[in-house]
Parts: sequence; C-alpha cells; structure tokens
Amino acid sequence: MFSRPRIIPTLLIDDGDLIKTVQFGERTYLGDPVNAVKIFNRKGIDELSILDIAATRYKREPEYTLLKDIASEAFMPLSCGGGVDTLEQIHELLAIGYEKVIINTALVRNPRLITQAAEVFGCQSIVASIDAKRIDGDYCCYIADGTEKTKWKPIDLAKEAERLGAGEIIINSIDNDGMMKGYDIVLVRQISDSVDVPVIASGGAGGIADLKKVLTDGHAHAAAGGSMFVYYGKLKAVLITAPSEKELMEAGIYKIDGDEL
Repeated sequence: MFSRPRIIPTLLIDDGDLIKTVQFGERTYLGDPVNAVKIFNRKGIDELSILDIAATRYKREPEYTLLKDIASEAFMPLSCGGGVDTLEQIHELLAIGYEKVIINTALVRNPRLITQAAEVFGCQSIVASIDAKRIDGDYCCYIADGTEKTKWKPIDLAKEAERLGAGEIIINSIDNDGMMKGYDIVLVRQISDSVDVPVIASGGAGGIADLKKVLTDGHAHAAAGGSMFVYYGKLKAVLITAPSEKELMEAGIYKIDGDEL
C-alpha cells in the first residue's frame, strides 16, 4: 500500500441536485452540491469526484454552469464525468477547472475518444470508469448509468482502457453501490493486478476499515466512496463528513516512511 493513498469522496448529481443511489437504483435527495463542496474544503480531502449520473441516459450535455460553480468553490483537485462523448466537452471541463475527466459509456461506444483525448490533453487527464455487476457468478460491465449490459468483462475492458491511453481506471461495483458493507475486494484486486495504471476502487465503502481493506487486500491505488461521506449513523442522517488525517494515520492508511502509526 502507498504511504499516502488518495481518499476520494464522490458526489452524484442529477438535474442539479446532490443525490445518493443504492445499487444504481433508489435515489435519495441530499441537497445542494455546491454547499457540500464548501464543507469538504474544510475537511482537507485529497480529491473530489463529481458524477452526473443521468446525463448519458437522457443524452444531456455536462451541466457546465453547475460544474463551474463547483470548481470555483473547490480548494482540492477535481474530476468529473457524465455525458462526456466529445473532445470539445473534455476541453471545456478542463478549462473550467477540472484536472481529470471521467469517461464511462464512451469507453465502450466510442473508444477512439479515449485515445484522442489522451493525445490532446495527456493521459493524466483521462480516467476510464468501469461499472461491473455479478451475473450468474461472473462479472459483466454496464454503461449508461448501469442500464445497458455490454459484452465486456471488467478485466478485459480495463486492459483495453489502458491500451487506449487512459491514465487511471475507476472500478465500481454496482452490487455494492450504496450498501456501505465494504468493497468487492475480488473485483478490485482483479483489475488492480491486471493493469499498470492507477486503479480507484468504488462502491461499498462504509467506514475507515473498508478503505484500508480495499487498499491493502484489493491492491487499489485510491479509494472512492459516496455514502460514507454524506451519511452519519445507522439511520443515515445527512451529514457531509470525511475521516481526518489523524484518523487515517491511526488506522494505518496514511504512513510515514513506510511504517504504520
């Protein structure tokens, strides 16, 4: 495990609202995404990811006005995705303040976009996102907010994304999304061990122990999560929060000189 792996809250937006999903289905309204970003500013997080989960399904452009408002308030590195399928869109998102652009559906429907974007903007700016679900004991990849099954298996799609030029890969478990019972360690490890680019694990984080497990046992380079950063307690009261640096050091996630504290 790296001495300081990235811990990345993921905020989901739909029609301008901050929401949270369960297994890509049930949606819960949480409030204003800009206010959430202001709170995360005070938490000192490593990176923040913004995903418009309905843009592709409804064939919408990225919400540039909202995304610009978010970028203007954020003090941390930002990545964003949702509805991205042209070089012009990627250019606009980078121009308004996002360091990385996340591509999911176009990875399958328009794979050349990954290569073109990497050539124009650099591999470090392009993140391939893979949504996977277990079907009859095997993993299958889905696109369009989990509504369309593809022919791809996660390992094969991850290797293809790396070949095309993606600088990072997000692997997200649809089954574990919003469940707060831990990541799919087997899935994450399969992807992490099959590619040379950094892999971000997503789907299932419920607490610090889950973060550590996916970074150690899953071999992930970074851990992303949604529910654990917006909910508090068994009743899931809405509370924007994040583990402190001290908590992460005490858990052995952050290290000094390679030694756990």
